[in-house]
Amino acid sequence: MAVMLVASATAFAGDSDALKAILKAKTYAEAEQLVKSSIDQLANAQEKAKAYNKLVDLAYEAFSVQSTIQTENQVAKQMGKEEKPIDEKLMSEMAFAALSAAAECDKYDQQPNEKGKVSPKFAKKNAERLWVGPRNQLVNAGQEALTARDNATARKYWQLFAESNEFPMFAECDREAQKPFFGQVARFAAVFAYQDKDMAKALELAEIAAKDPEEKENALNLKLEILGGELKTKDDSVKFCNQLKDIYANDKNNGVMEKLYNVLLGLGEEAAAYKILDDALAVDPNNFVALADKGLALLQAQKAAEAVTYLKKAFEVKPDNAVIATYAGTAYSVQAQDTEDPAQKKALYKQAIELYDKAKELDPDRLQSNWGYNRYNAYYNYYGEDAPETKQAEADSK
Repeated sequence: MAVMLVASATAFAGDSDALKAILKAKTYAEAEQLVKSSIDQLANAQEKAKAYNKLVDLAYEAFSVQSTIQTENQVAKQMGKEEKPIDEKLMSEMAFAALSAAAECDKYDQQPNEKGKVSPKFAKKNAERLWVGPRNQLVNAGQEALTARDNATARKYWQLFAESNEFPMFAECDREAQKPFFGQVARFAAVFAYQDKDMAKALELAEIAAKDPEEKENALNLKLEILGGELKTKDDSVKFCNQLKDIYANDKNNGVMEKLYNVLLGLGEEAAAYKILDDALAVDPNNFVALADKGLALLQAQKAAEAVTYLKKAFEVKPDNAVIATYAGTAYSVQAQDTEDPAQKKALYKQAIELYDKAKELDPDRLQSNWGYNRYNAYYNYYGEDAPETKQAEADSK
């Protein structure tokens, strides 16, 4: 397979001497050095766009040489023929360089010319040649770095892959092929940025990852962790609370709702916190998170009779949740303790036992919910101290 070389940019009579020197460069390294040293000497945005496009040309040419060898080697391997040496590192570096230079090129290419018109000359061509091959190489390079436990390099490549999805010149490109992995790669880049304490970039990348429906929840949880990870003062908490309000206003996500509810409680704004839950239940009476939080809040406020309503309904919504079964049982037990009428007291303990038994069935080893002593106490009050059922409940609690 013949290697297709990218034609060098042509220097026109009107080009400045600094641009002419850049356009005559034969290698990427030479052109890059010239651009760095003389970018301020270029006459206007159009010259700067030409200069950066020269970098795209040379980087893409170097990338294409290695990419072609890679393709030829795949064929050779299938045919049992000798494979040519390939510089995978150079291939990745040139993919990165081509995309980075293209972003700069497009920035200047989109600026008005001397007639006040925006007439981009390079966007279409760069979009066509860079969208698939070089961007896919960034994914591969990041995976190789991750395998080698080089998170810094993995972040470098995956961050540009995610960011380049937002480049204006790629607006019309078909994103179908990248759907299976785009969101995950963007989220990993955000995680690496967060680990590097680059909070602004981590948030930016999390926002990009959230555009993938499959990664939306994970990206949102990461964003919440980033925003809430540096709280040191009340002012920090107030700022975080306002950020959560903005997020929740645009996305009625249960994770955001619960985080906002807890932050409001921490700030002493109980009425506002409870309103968040009440508003959610007004929209969806079966909202498990709102039911559970409302029930627990009432239980902690020693309003067991009201708490029962919410906790029991929460368990009906999620009958496989041992934790909620335990809390619902506790609400019945507390209500029984506060009841004077013997028959009603016994009935309440019976309902508590039913829920504790469910919790025991769902979580026999008490890995999630500590139903042991509370269940025994309910049995004690319902059956009496010496009943075999009570003795067994006591043994179960140990």
